[in-house]
Amino acid sequence: MLGKEAAYVPRRKSPPIIEEVTLENFMSYEYAKIPLKPGLNIICGPNGAGKSSILLAISVALGQAYTERARKLSDLIRRGKDIARVTITFGTVLREGENSSTKHRPDKFVISRYIKKDGTYWYEVNFHPKNKEEVSSLLTGFGIDPNNLLIIMHQGMLEEFVTTTPPQKLKMVEDAVGFREYREKILEAQTKLTKLLSEEASITSLLENAEQTLNHWKEEYERYLRKKELLEKRDFLERELAWSQVIRKEKVMQSLEDKIRKRKLKLENIKNRIEKARKLIGSLQQALSNLSIEQKKQFFTLLSLEKERSEAETAKKILSEVIEQLQNQNPLAENLQAYLHEAKSQIERTEENIGELKKKISAIQSSLDKTEKTVNPTMESYIDERVEEAVLLFRKEMTENEIAEYEKELKEAQSELSQLLPIAEKMGERVKTERSSIEVSEDLKVTNAYITSIGEVSEDTEKMYKHYMKLYSELKEKLTIVSENRKRVLEEIEVRKNTWKNILQKLLDDVNPIYNQILSRMDAIGRVRLTNLESIETAGLELSVGFRGAEPAVLDAYTQSGGERSVAVMTFLLALQHRIESPFRAVDEFDIHMDPRNREAIYQVLISTVKADSEVQNVVITPGTITSADKDVHIITVQNVRGVSEVRTVNYNV
Repeated sequence: MLGKEAAYVPRRKSPPIIEEVTLENFMSYEYAKIPLKPGLNIICGPNGAGKSSILLAISVALGQAYTERARKLSDLIRRGKDIARVTITFGTVLREGENSSTKHRPDKFVISRYIKKDGTYWYEVNFHPKNKEEVSSLLTGFGIDPNNLLIIMHQGMLEEFVTTTPPQKLKMVEDAVGFREYREKILEAQTKLTKLLSEEASITSLLENAEQTLNHWKEEYERYLRKKELLEKRDFLERELAWSQVIRKEKVMQSLEDKIRKRKLKLENIKNRIEKARKLIGSLQQALSNLSIEQKKQFFTLLSLEKERSEAETAKKILSEVIEQLQNQNPLAENLQAYLHEAKSQIERTEENIGELKKKISAIQSSLDKTEKTVNPTMESYIDERVEEAVLLFRKEMTENEIAEYEKELKEAQSELSQLLPIAEKMGERVKTERSSIEVSEDLKVTNAYITSIGEVSEDTEKMYKHYMKLYSELKEKLTIVSENRKRVLEEIEVRKNTWKNILQKLLDDVNPIYNQILSRMDAIGRVRLTNLESIETAGLELSVGFRGAEPAVLDAYTQSGGERSVAVMTFLLALQHRIESPFRAVDEFDIHMDPRNREAIYQVLISTVKADSEVQNVVITPGTITSADKDVHIITVQNVRGVSEVRTVNYNV
């Protein structure tokens, strides 16, 4: 932007035209004003007069890069002077219906460039300082590109155009006719594609690196998870081991309590049985005592009866002997008869008594046998019960000892449990397990061995794995987006290329007939064609020309003569004139190699072409003599008088 002051010149509906070029201390000019008009301006004069200096001055003021490359700017200052100035005054060619008094649109503006001997320079626009970029931006807004050969062609540039590569020629044409945006759009899309390809390659590389890193951290994370799982298992096993010891101790205590309870029940049962046995023993003792007494009674009764029977049998025997003795005495005294009779009676009574005694003895013996039969089982029962009592007492003592031992073990187990329980509770929540401590310990050993085999794993493993997993996912997603964008840009490039090809082809379809029409005046034919359109970098423009019935050949520095090359290039420029955007065009000494016939034909075409577009300003520099001209042609003659160039205009309207 140039700012809001008077120097600002907006883009105009009507094109700007150079009305005047002012030279001060520029090359061979001390001070000169060169008026220019719309249409065709021909600058002529002898060699060395300063014709080309005018075009050079215009180019310098417009900021053409060629003028700065060809020589030092300080060399353009007139000898003996310290500063030079070139000023271009632009005016507007009003179109039909436009009014010069239109508000907010000044009809004139001025661009000046000052050059100092030390090589420094500056610009002014409407007498306000501006930099080169601002001036260039202003001119670009009017379609003026001083660096394009097709707009400003200095002396010798015609040959330069011939040797310019086809891609460079095409680019010049595009810039001149306003097609730059089509190329720029393609290049912009290609730049975008390059960036996307670079980004895609970069992301792909990052993705590969991220994948490798992710695989590393995945392995580490798997180790981390495995170790974490094993550590959790170890924690559980340690907890299980602690609680298994508690559970085992509780089971021991439960077993001891059960044993104690059973032993106490058993002891109670033994005590009851002992009590019963003792009662039975007492009963049996009493029974045995009674039987003993009865047996003694019976025995003593039996002894007494046996004694009585023995005494009775002895008495009987004695009486029998006495009776036998008495019977053997013959005669027997009477007194003995009574005694014998008495003795016999006594024997009978004794026998009866003995019989009674035998019965009694038999009864007593029978009763004694019964008593003995009763005593034996009773005694056996008594002995058995006494043995049972002794056994029960022994069992009672053993049971009491067992209870005491179990109670001691229970107390020890309780003490051990009181030590194990806090440890287990500290390890965590109670674990129900049926496994023994040995089984758990073996499992714990194996788990510890696995943990040791895994080795050290960074605590940041999970964090790093999740970070790279997220990064990998993001890169993958980004790669998908970039790939889709790349496909869209490729499609966009293809569309833009097709549009570019189509407008270029339409341009050539328009230019080629004019090109051949002009060439036909000089007994020539030719063709303008596009080459290598598949690539915008290699796509080019190729001119072909053939003179005097010859087949058209590609224009180059070797096939055609200098005049033929000049004719072909100027013909192409003239064919392209109505499509060039710049309102100002200039060419220097295009005709030096042409024969008079071709030179005249070119001038006629040039004049008719310029007449067809009154908004275009052409400057042609020639060392030749103008033999014919039109009243609408503005002729400027330049002479060098004693080292100073002077300008004079020729007015054919007078």
